[in-house]
Amino acid sequence: MDVRKVYGRDDRAVVALDSVSAALSLGSFTAIMGPSGSGKSTFLNVAAGLDRPTSGSVVLGDTSLEQLSERQLTILRRERVGFIFQAFNLLPSLTVAQNIALPLRLGGHRPRRLAVREIAARVGLENRLRDRPAQLSGGQQQRVAIARALITRPEVVFADEPTGALDTRTGHEVLSLLREVVNQDRHTVVMVTHDPVAAAYADRVMLLADGRVAGTLDAPSADEVARRLAHLGA
Repeated sequence: MDVRKVYGRDDRAVVALDSVSAALSLGSFTAIMGPSGSGKSTFLNVAAGLDRPTSGSVVLGDTSLEQLSERQLTILRRERVGFIFQAFNLLPSLTVAQNIALPLRLGGHRPRRLAVREIAARVGLENRLRDRPAQLSGGQQQRVAIARALITRPEVVFADEPTGALDTRTGHEVLSLLREVVNQDRHTVVMVTHDPVAAAYADRVMLLADGRVAGTLDAPSADEVARRLAHLGA
C-alpha cells in the first residue's frame, strides 16, 4: 500500500510509481493498463517481489515483502508466485514435461509424473510432454509457460503481455485459458497488457498514468477500455 518507486537520485530521479495503493482479491483476474511510461511494468515487478519499492508496503497473503531478505524473496517467488512472460522463456534443451516441472526441481522437490501430466492436460498438452519447445507453435509454448507457472499452485500468477508474441486467434485461446484458471481453479491472475481486447477478459482493469492509479473499470468491454485509454493518452 502507498507504494512509491523512484529510480535514480536528485535531479536525475524518475518516479515510476507515486503513492500507488491497490488490493487484489483472491481468485480475481486484474488487468493493468496505461500509456507507455505509466508504470505498468514497475507495478508488476514490485508486486511480484522482483523489485523493491522505495517506500510503502507490498503484502502477499500475510507476508510483507519488504521484511524479507533476498534469499527469502527468491523462495517466495519460487513457491508462492507464478510468472508468464511475452517471450515464453522456456529452456530449449528441456522437454515440455521438464520445462513444466522446472520450478519444483529448482525448489529441491522431485516432481510427480502424475502432477505434471495433470497440469499438462489442463492446458491441452498431455500428448506433447516429450516434445521440445522448438517443436511447438507459439501458442503451445505459451501454454507450457502457463503450466509451469501453475505447477506449484501459486497464490498469484503475474502475466506480462502474455499474448504480445501471438496472433489474434492464438492470443484469444491463451486468454480464455487464463480466464478458465481463475474461474475453475480460483487462481489470482494479474496481467499487464496494452490490448483492450485482452483486458476485457479480466474482472477489473486498473489504469495507470504517470505512476498513479488513474481509475478502475469493472468487467469492461474492449471498447470501454479503449475509450479510457485514449482519454489517458490525450
